[in-house]
Amino acid sequence: MPARPAQRSEDELIGAARRGEEAAYRELVERHRGELHAHAYRMLGSVHDAEDAIQDALLRAWRALPRFDGRSSVRSWLYRIVTNTCLDLIGKRPKRVLPIDHAPPSDAHDGPGPPLLESIWIEPYPDEQLGLMDGRAAPEARYEQRESVELAFVAALQHLPARQRAVLILREVLGYSANEVADTLETTAPAVNSALQRARKTIDDTLPERSQQETLRTLGDDRVREMVEGYMEAWERGDVDAVTAMLAEEATITMPPMETWFRGEGVEIFLEEWAFSGRAYDAEGRRRVRVLRSHANGQPAIGTYSWDEERGAHLPTVLQVLTFEGDRIQEITGFVDPSVFARFGLPAQL
Repeated sequence: MPARPAQRSEDELIGAARRGEEAAYRELVERHRGELHAHAYRMLGSVHDAEDAIQDALLRAWRALPRFDGRSSVRSWLYRIVTNTCLDLIGKRPKRVLPIDHAPPSDAHDGPGPPLLESIWIEPYPDEQLGLMDGRAAPEARYEQRESVELAFVAALQHLPARQRAVLILREVLGYSANEVADTLETTAPAVNSALQRARKTIDDTLPERSQQETLRTLGDDRVREMVEGYMEAWERGDVDAVTAMLAEEATITMPPMETWFRGEGVEIFLEEWAFSGRAYDAEGRRRVRVLRSHANGQPAIGTYSWDEERGAHLPTVLQVLTFEGDRIQEITGFVDPSVFARFGLPAQL
């Protein structure tokens, strides 16, 4: 068999890219694209916005390549460009939130209500599909990489002013030094440390006591699998009692792009009167819903499919991301957007 061509070193790729070889530039940045995409998602709370930021940043980097002097690594240089591109975008787009941060809980008897047309919602992140690694990005990092894309963490980040957000991510998620962050943001190390102190307080006041990664490790893979499979089976059956038995006392369910959300007893009312209502059953009383297991934001998730008579197939409806508190489900975040299914490797129909 012919020998595989040797992978070119970073210096060789930089030299070729500077000579105008686009394939070399693509190979150079592809090595870092996954982690840069995760960085942009943390900054922006949106996969769409992250993709826009990456495209813009990589175009900026291509144009600036002749001025790259090699004093820092290509990775650090790209992070600097992506960070500043995200800061530019934050000033032009609305703040991303989850429904819990947008409005008080609603009366479940009224149902989910109409979707909010403005794009203000945090989007689910396909961490496994994009190859986000386990563990910390650097020994100095405070948060694990999967912790830093959990829904609660990303939502907490959006409460921070843009530059505080950048400082906290660069210092606590990526493990940059204060001087490196100061260089990235064109400021001083004391200013970085001051911004980090304020950002830490906001994050610590907002986040739950335990991350989902800690909770999932405590439960163990077998117990998590058992709970998720039990939830899937109960959802397919439309079994209100079985689902509510798995919920924490003050569990919540949200459904972006709808701004309505429900808590505690309201979740059970919503399931009984809306989610598991007769509209999901055929004339013989068979429930026409199927679910597939998935993974999003470092958390267990499921994709739900409902029967479409015209197409003669089950079509995507909601991607549910599950948040656990101990051995109970504390939050069900249902992204009512079938277009996201492809990102998670879920089929277009069953």
